[in-house]
Amino acid sequence: MNENIIRLGEITLDPTLLLLGVAGFAAFLLLALLIVVIVGMSRRSAESAEKTAQASHLDTELAELKGRLQTVAEISVSRQSELTRSINQRLDGVTHRLGQNLTESSRKTTESLSKLNERLAVIDTAQKNITELSSNVVGLQEILANKQQRGAFGQGRMEAIIEDGLPRGAYTFQATLSNNMRPDCLIHLPNAPDVVIDAKFPLEGFEALREARSETAKKQANTRVRQDVGTHITAIAERYLISGETQDTALMFVPSEAIYADLHENFPAVLQQAARARIVIVSPNMLMLAVQTMQAIMKDVKMREQAGLIQKEVAYLLDDVHRLRERVLKLQQHFGQTGKDIEQVLTSSEKITSRGRRIETLDFEDEAKAPAAKVPTSGRKKGKAPAKSNGNGKQPDLLAGE
Repeated sequence: MNENIIRLGEITLDPTLLLLGVAGFAAFLLLALLIVVIVGMSRRSAESAEKTAQASHLDTELAELKGRLQTVAEISVSRQSELTRSINQRLDGVTHRLGQNLTESSRKTTESLSKLNERLAVIDTAQKNITELSSNVVGLQEILANKQQRGAFGQGRMEAIIEDGLPRGAYTFQATLSNNMRPDCLIHLPNAPDVVIDAKFPLEGFEALREARSETAKKQANTRVRQDVGTHITAIAERYLISGETQDTALMFVPSEAIYADLHENFPAVLQQAARARIVIVSPNMLMLAVQTMQAIMKDVKMREQAGLIQKEVAYLLDDVHRLRERVLKLQQHFGQTGKDIEQVLTSSEKITSRGRRIETLDFEDEAKAPAAKVPTSGRKKGKAPAKSNGNGKQPDLLAGE
């Protein structure tokens, strides 16, 4: 037994004890391992139970979450349907308003286009008129540029005014005077010398004045106007004022109102010269007024010449009026007599109507009370006896009265 002793240096170890120690240590280790395993298993079971509880709790929460999600889904579906319906309604309203606005805009656009077409048509017409007027202005400018044509233009305007205002025979164009001069027009006044009208007005100076740009050119144009018009005034006074044959005043016709106004505004010396020479400068409007005055004078003279005939006709007219009055008085008398006859006829018709109503209603009480003196005497003369009483004092006189 001593042989089995194990020596470790100075330490002596018994193998049996060593084995027992090793076995005890192994048992200890096994016990510790078993304890660890048991503790691990208990922990695992606890964790498993905990996980099971957590899983059940999670299932419960998942079920609640599922229910909530389903509720949210239903709410979202209903909200989405309401939103869709609201959006559709709004879209319908917007579409309707948009359609109305488009229709109104289309109508207004159509109206605007029609008005625009009308205005364009008016503008087109106005443009044509302006084009024609421009051509006429160009033609008038060409006429006024030529002295001979300008004289014909003034002569034409003067003749148109005279022909419109005076009767035929009261005037003569291009007549020859005793001095072999030929004025543009002679107006024949009754019991008085003729009135001379001259239409050859000088316009060259006014054209130069209109085209003048500098002060020197304007002064030269003014001088030319005074000289030309003054020379023409002197020529009219020398040629056409003949004592006993023409009036001592002649008319100088200006074919433009603007030139006539320019003369009165800027050339008073020319007007004074014309007044001293007994020349009256007239524009178209003034000539028309003078013509109307002379026409009134002619009518007055004609009425004076026909005064005797007018008085005779008035006397005849008074006789006719007197006869008409007498006949009207006779007719009035006839009407008065006819009115009286009609009144009597109406009185008789009213009496007949009243008696007819009494016969219809058998109302004879008032007639029975009438005195016997009202019975016609012709009946008594023929031997007719009065009607017998019916016992109550009343007589059935059915035909009493007139």
